[in-house]
Amino acid sequence: MLKNSTPVNRRILIIDDNRDIHSDFRKVIGDDIDDAVKLAAAELALLGESPPAAISLGFEIDSAFQGQEGVARVQQALNEGKPYAMAFVDMRMPPGWDGLETIERLWAIDPDVQIVICSAHSDYDWTDVVARLHNSDKLLVVKKPFEAIEVRQCANSLTRKWQNERIVRRQVETLEQVVTARTHGLETANKQLRHLATHDALTGLPNRVLMDDRISQTIVLADRQAQSFAVILLDLDRFKLVNDSLGHRAGDELLKVVAQRLRSVAGDIDTVARLGGDEFVLIVTPHPDPDVPRQIARRIIEAMQAPVRIAGVDVHTSPSIGIAFYPDDASSIETLLAHADAAMYFAKERGRNNFQCFTPGMNAATQEKVRLESDMRVALEQKQFELHYQPKINVATGVMHGAEALLRWHHPERGAISPGEFIPIAEECGLIGTIGAWVVREACRQARAWQREGLPPLRVAVNLSASQFRQGDIVEIISSALDDAGLEARFLEVELTESVVMSDPEESVAILEKLSTMGVLVSVDDFGTGYSSMSYLRRLPIDKLKIDRGFISEVVSRPEDASIVRAIVSLAHSLKLKVVAEGVESSEQLEFLKALGCDQYQGFHFSPALPPAKFEALVRSQRSAEPELSESDAGRTHSKLAVYRPPR
Repeated sequence: MLKNSTPVNRRILIIDDNRDIHSDFRKVIGDDIDDAVKLAAAELALLGESPPAAISLGFEIDSAFQGQEGVARVQQALNEGKPYAMAFVDMRMPPGWDGLETIERLWAIDPDVQIVICSAHSDYDWTDVVARLHNSDKLLVVKKPFEAIEVRQCANSLTRKWQNERIVRRQVETLEQVVTARTHGLETANKQLRHLATHDALTGLPNRVLMDDRISQTIVLADRQAQSFAVILLDLDRFKLVNDSLGHRAGDELLKVVAQRLRSVAGDIDTVARLGGDEFVLIVTPHPDPDVPRQIARRIIEAMQAPVRIAGVDVHTSPSIGIAFYPDDASSIETLLAHADAAMYFAKERGRNNFQCFTPGMNAATQEKVRLESDMRVALEQKQFELHYQPKINVATGVMHGAEALLRWHHPERGAISPGEFIPIAEECGLIGTIGAWVVREACRQARAWQREGLPPLRVAVNLSASQFRQGDIVEIISSALDDAGLEARFLEVELTESVVMSDPEESVAILEKLSTMGVLVSVDDFGTGYSSMSYLRRLPIDKLKIDRGFISEVVSRPEDASIVRAIVSLAHSLKLKVVAEGVESSEQLEFLKALGCDQYQGFHFSPALPPAKFEALVRSQRSAEPELSESDAGRTHSKLAVYRPPR
């Protein structure tokens, strides 16, 4: 069926040198419009269709009496945008062109016009006509004298054929447009996929895949030019603290800003890539000046100094940077990155916010860390960790009050490994949470086991790391450990450093309230080394302040330290808190604390931390004096909660 959107074309051109023939054509298909309409309608009915009501089936007929004139009319019709649908062309038109030449010239101008050859002679064989004109699908032949029905059928059929070809052409063009659009969409999608395969989704920087390719290309360039180049690897200091305190969205925003600052520092031909997490790599292209990578490292440190405003907080970050040179430090991509990583860790050990160039000794230190991390995982599986217990003693009476559980690791090959050596690595690699949970469970189990064996009830204290305290399930971990061991909550004490408590005071209050409500005691460890807001300190549901051993070690010889300890004891007692002194090693220190009214102490003066069996023997030797657990520390905390609970 004809589409209403497609223009109807009933234009016919008659090219014949006999004027009477023109008259005959007009009588057949031009003057008698009604008959023509009926014939067209009958043809449509045979096809099961009906003509649209708005379409007139009358033909528009033009005449040309020579081939040259016919070609001129076809050209004019095209120029006006009203082409002819078909033409009746006489075969003989002396003295001008014959029909075949006329048709050739017509199709040279308008190849879509349909042709009916009219001839009373058989001068041309049909095969010869087709061979010369080629377009047999656009040709019909009518012998003169023709029948009216032949002319009408030709006119209706060929104008309709012209119309259908236009519809098909438009549909093909539409399909081509759709295919083009979809192809463009696929190309865009493929381009995006290729970009995602080689770039970091968060920062838009090249990822490890593209970075390796760029390093490979730079190695080829450096070899060709007989020059060296550098790989700079940097890690953001204390980035985990941002994630833990402000959330991962804030961490992502910080990474985006860092990526922008690194781009601004790097040269146009240098590559900045993100390895993952908070690690970035800069590939400094070969340069005759070997100091260029160091200059870039200095600019990176300077660029990171400005704070980043995230979630209403000014976040300060700093980089630890390692630099490795090709080919002096390494000749392969893997080794080059490993040595830059070793230099970066060395920069962290040197206090962070600095850069270090690789030296062979650094590699050994990095390998040592990797081995320790691997060995720690084995230690968890094979139960190589153990707890030692250091007594807490009443300053005034000398009676044992409880003990602090301290983590120890006895390596099967290397012997005892200091907590100061393996705890930082556990925090870096994410094992501290698992280890910390084991410490809580083991301390609760041991405390209850001693009770079952007839020892006086002792309170055991465990230390909580920053990440363990902030991981969100510390209350559940402690509650589960108490339930599994069958230990009353009043026999467990948790110790947190001042900096951990004050990193997010509001969240700390919420967590500590839950622990205190359970009956667990809370102590602030290393007090005096951090910064505590007095308004928060009076709200925190804590029971004890532990004075850092750094103040106790010289409390007798340094008046300044003595003044600090005196102030801490006075502050704690004014807030109805007990005070515990760490690291007491001499009778002079103990006498000073006794004079101040300090409540408890622990240290080598009484006993070092002992393995369970030796600690048990020590307790049994002290059985003549019962531990002081009659005083309800938790009761004081609960009263404090009632007074200082913040409004909801």
